[in-house]
Amino acid sequence: MQDDNKRYVERDRNWHPPAYAPGYKTTVARSPNQALVSLQRPSVSELSGPDFRALRMGPHDNDLLMNYREGQGQDALPIGERVIMFGRVVDQYGKPVPHTLVEMWQANAGGRYRHKKDAYLAPLDPNFGGVGRCLTDDDGWYRFRTIKPGPYPWPNGINTWRPAHIHVSVMGPSISTRLITQMYFEGDPLIPICPIVQTINDPDAVETMIGRLDMARSRPMDCLAYRFDLVVRGELQTYFENQ
Repeated sequence: MQDDNKRYVERDRNWHPPAYAPGYKTTVARSPNQALVSLQRPSVSELSGPDFRALRMGPHDNDLLMNYREGQGQDALPIGERVIMFGRVVDQYGKPVPHTLVEMWQANAGGRYRHKKDAYLAPLDPNFGGVGRCLTDDDGWYRFRTIKPGPYPWPNGINTWRPAHIHVSVMGPSISTRLITQMYFEGDPLIPICPIVQTINDPDAVETMIGRLDMARSRPMDCLAYRFDLVVRGELQTYFENQ
């Protein structure tokens, strides 16, 4: 039996930028103001659950083309490039994580979120809510159908823009493995010049956040597919900014 103290591979904090980065203004309030405490022996609550298998899912929870309607008619669809986002959730040892909750949220095709504090001038899409969820299957696979989000200006700079991206939250096998990250799209020229991406010193870390075009999973005359695998916890975990 594996010893509890060795159940998780220690995270390499050199992989991440400093928590306090004044150029990224939200870190000023979010960064810890006291020294971090290392927990040598995880508690039972950190090593277990929750179990999502009993969670009731709607028929279109993972289909953002169908799960929101404010426009005219039931056949109205969101505006934008249709895409499939899919991948596999695995643990630090490469084993699949079945029946775990994957949630996502994003801007619409114009780069605007359905949020009361989003003041970007792009219009809201009456047929696009921008949120979805699903459970991984027995082999750790998840899948969403959605619209490719648009880039949007980032107010920390004079003319800085965020690349198209989709935010993702995945719980993993336990509370302590929850990961919140985002998927960028392969080939986006805004990725290397994004001021948030530039806080990442290791180019390999950036690569863990890029969804790869998968023509085999794309649907002819319908939509492209992007594969985005998620590694929860450990030295190979999917990176997320300002960890």
